[in-house]
Amino acid sequence: MSDAETLRVYDARAQDYARMVAKEALGAALSRFLDGLPMGARLLDLGCGPGNAAAAMARAGYRVDALDASAEMVRIAAGHPGVTAWQATFDSLDSVAHYAGIWANFSLLHASREAMPGHLEAIRRALLPGGRLHIGLKAGTGERRDSLGRFYTYYTEPELDALLRQAGLTPGAFRHGTDIGLDGESAAWITTLAHA
Repeated sequence: MSDAETLRVYDARAQDYARMVAKEALGAALSRFLDGLPMGARLLDLGCGPGNAAAAMARAGYRVDALDASAEMVRIAAGHPGVTAWQATFDSLDSVAHYAGIWANFSLLHASREAMPGHLEAIRRALLPGGRLHIGLKAGTGERRDSLGRFYTYYTEPELDALLRQAGLTPGAFRHGTDIGLDGESAAWITTLAHA
């Protein structure tokens, strides 16, 4: 993600966002992601925000890398024990067969639709054979900015299914829900756990 306005919002509101997501339950989705992964496996939190999921993975005994394009988010994430965090965009992912799992929880929704196939292909290359990707996106169609100025791309289940398969990833069951975001608006979402 390199949209300047989106990054400006996250840098300015990093503490507000960290407080908001601290209240969210990562439980079920994170448990599904970690289930069966060998202890000590290397994982990546892609678009880590304040690093809550990365911190939970580290506490569970995994080696955790975390990246985000927001300098303020990286500063917060780097403060979690066991988390190696750095500032980078999605385009910078160039690892090959390096991660047992990649957690992209409501981060790639800030990428343009045109960039998404390339990001998913980079994720597949970065995964070890049989590795897994958790991806969460906003559900719907089109692209727009929210009232805070953040850029979003929306996806339908068939569209996300096709994009994952084209990148060489096999999606599992899709889950749907709604949550209220930093902008105070209720938004529909979609997640899945895909395998390389």
